[in-house]
Amino acid sequence: MLRIGSIKLKNCLVMAPLAGITNLPFRIIVKNLGAGLVTTEMISAKGLTLGHQRTFKYLKSHPDEKPLSVQIFGPDPDVMAAAAQIAIEKGADIIDINMGCPARKVVKTGSGSNLLRVPQRAREIVSAVRRVCSVPLTVKIRAGWSPDQPVALELASIIEDCGADAITIHPRYATQGFSGHADWSIIAEVKSHLKIPVIGNGDVFSPSLAIEMKQQTVCDGVMIGRGAVGNPWIFKQTLEMAQGHEITPPGLSERRALIIEHFRLLSLDMGEPKASKVMRGLLLRYTKGLPNSSRFRGTFTGIKSLESLMAALDSYFTELEKSSNFSDVRTTVGRQEATV
Repeated sequence: MLRIGSIKLKNCLVMAPLAGITNLPFRIIVKNLGAGLVTTEMISAKGLTLGHQRTFKYLKSHPDEKPLSVQIFGPDPDVMAAAAQIAIEKGADIIDINMGCPARKVVKTGSGSNLLRVPQRAREIVSAVRRVCSVPLTVKIRAGWSPDQPVALELASIIEDCGADAITIHPRYATQGFSGHADWSIIAEVKSHLKIPVIGNGDVFSPSLAIEMKQQTVCDGVMIGRGAVGNPWIFKQTLEMAQGHEITPPGLSERRALIIEHFRLLSLDMGEPKASKVMRGLLLRYTKGLPNSSRFRGTFTGIKSLESLMAALDSYFTELEKSSNFSDVRTTVGRQEATV
């Protein structure tokens, strides 16, 4: 169980904000599969305050995904405060401030992980948002800008002092991007010094790793990002493993049904033509590791509607079911006692 301010989550598993991934359809899917909290894609505070309709689309939400965390980014305290108020008016249950994104286009504006280099500006932003924020406030950071500038503990303490209700730590440095390994000991160090909840993030690609992170660091929550892309079942499986149950990967029928549901939700959200283009990229992830998936990918460009998607899936999955290389008898992944 995880409590963030006044909000009590069903469990401690959090879906990370991922650009181009954590749109409304995907958030509904992972919430239905067990995520305790979902987060929007990173949203420009400036775009919200200027009234850009394209930016406002990121705030679209649905009751089925509640509670919803809205992540905003920007370098100006006043603009961030105004954006937080707009997000709350549009239904945000939690406001999350991004201070960890290493993308060049974000960093060059003074936002994201650039704030790791200017703790005073980070303090001003959190303080400004806290003053106007009527819902729980969280902040996501990295270990620091570079290995010679480790600021996780210093910045986490500042964030707590400014009144944040929880903090998420991705223990890589901004200069690393997503290379190398996440140093979970940094999460443990911060957790040992803070009173507010600490959520760990980084290199959680399986249910066993989610449980291992929680056990090793004693963090209050586990945020899953890339590990859920193409495998949204990771939330359900982690909860099952935590209860000591044997877990299994999804069978062909379950995988096929989820792909169709994802496309249906995308179509409702953005229309079939655009949804078709988005789905082509997602199919690469949903079929990764399956037999003959590279050959199936050749049919992706022909997917322009639900009908063409179903035709392609029927052909591919029928072939898999007949193949001697694949069985729908699902293999046990593991069994482990823990509390999530």
